[in-house]
Amino acid sequence: MEQYSRLQHEFEASDGYSYQSRINGVLKGLGFSEDEYSQSVYTLSGGQKTRVFLGRLLLMKPNLLLLDEPTNHLDIESIQWLEDFLRGYSGSVLIISHDRYFLDRTVTKIIDIENRHSTVYSGNYSFFIKQKDAIRTSQLKQYSEQQRVIKHQEEVIKTLRQFNREKSIKRAESREKALDKMDKLDKPENLPEKMHLHLTPKIQSGNDVLNVNELAMSFDNNKLFTNVSFEIKRGEKVAIIGPNGIGKSTLFKIILGELAPTSGKTTLGVNVNPGYYDQEHHELDDRNTIFDEIHNAYPTMTNGEIRNVLASFVFTGDDVFKTIAALSGGEKGRVSLAKIMLSNSNFLILDEPTNHLDMYSKEILEDAINNYGGTVLYISHDRYFIDKTAERTIELSKDGATQYLGNYSYCLEKKAEKERLAQLEAEDFQKSPNNTTADTLDSKTDWLLQKEEQAKARKKANEIKKVEDEIENTENRISVLNDLLFSPEINSDTEKLKTLYEEKTSLEEKLEGLYPKWEEIQ
Repeated sequence: MEQYSRLQHEFEASDGYSYQSRINGVLKGLGFSEDEYSQSVYTLSGGQKTRVFLGRLLLMKPNLLLLDEPTNHLDIESIQWLEDFLRGYSGSVLIISHDRYFLDRTVTKIIDIENRHSTVYSGNYSFFIKQKDAIRTSQLKQYSEQQRVIKHQEEVIKTLRQFNREKSIKRAESREKALDKMDKLDKPENLPEKMHLHLTPKIQSGNDVLNVNELAMSFDNNKLFTNVSFEIKRGEKVAIIGPNGIGKSTLFKIILGELAPTSGKTTLGVNVNPGYYDQEHHELDDRNTIFDEIHNAYPTMTNGEIRNVLASFVFTGDDVFKTIAALSGGEKGRVSLAKIMLSNSNFLILDEPTNHLDMYSKEILEDAINNYGGTVLYISHDRYFIDKTAERTIELSKDGATQYLGNYSYCLEKKAEKERLAQLEAEDFQKSPNNTTADTLDSKTDWLLQKEEQAKARKKANEIKKVEDEIENTENRISVLNDLLFSPEINSDTEKLKTLYEEKTSLEEKLEGLYPKWEEIQ
């Protein structure tokens, strides 16, 4: 009996009565449906196996969790669940991750490894970035100031020795000793080399870039989605989100004409030239070298031009002769981005463009998209990236597409508002089940509509300001060019004159397109 009591106590202490519900909770949190609970691991995809191994690790409750890129293969809902799980975890957690939003919500300390050194920062990712920038700025300032002092002392010493007098030589020697005793600061190491990405559309598309109308897609009676409709206008940056397996990549293949939908249709607008970034990089030939991959796609480019482009994506020297098959995921991503840049497309269709990219490259891609004059539609589970780049977010589900007039954080805000409204309606119904008047519901509906209208007004104001700024900058540059074209120095330089004239002509054409765009938004 004593042994039975002891074993029962151990069973209870080990959560023996709740282990099944804990397993189900973790599986559900990591995105598995109940139908998949009994499925053999051997039949799962690579991404699903990774999630199973992660779930097993979480259920083991070790004192120290070591997680290497844990958000890979997780959709946004599963990542949010993992964040909540880790925030409530009683043990220590050490994470390697490029998911900046995830780091912001889970960690209290950052260990930054760079140039063979490690530095510890307190706080989450956003605080770390500010700290690191401030520290580096301070180090550079201190180093520059010390170098200025050293240089000044060396010049004084040199002058004193040139006087060639006993007193001046003694003073020079005294200064030399003081200089030798000075604690010399090491020069702050250069930041890792970054890629350079400049996205420029060759021609301007029509205002209507893409129309998706009543789209539905199924495979072997397995419905992915139905009733999907949305439009994309010129210049928009739109993110598509949704759970894994909902058909986001399939939607892109339908838009590109690679797959036929079960029903509905998609239409590209006038002068739309799409450029596609495939997260699996199927467009790259594993047998090619990096150099050949670019040369085969753009045969008119010279060897020097290709090398210059590849250098801007951090492929230098003999690296350009590596085969595609030998590259890491991040390196393949940079090659794909190089091809996208060279395409001069005016409609970028990007499937998980930040996968495998380091943080520096993600920031550069964000800047390139924000400064891009064309249209962008992308799939991403990188919430930080969406917040930085998306003007509109489309959430894909089995029953259609829900649109939010803002980035990911705005999307969360709107969802929270709807949940609060639903809760208020439920409370009203419970208080007075027979008196839920149409007036009460109408007032809440009006409140939601009012919030939508306010969001639309903000979006419109931002668009107007963006175009007005672009008009002002273009007009200012044309004015500068006019002055230069009539200056005596330029008139004597035929080549320079031609270059400036071509730039002026191009800007005037651009300006002609901006005025109608401004009127249209108004």
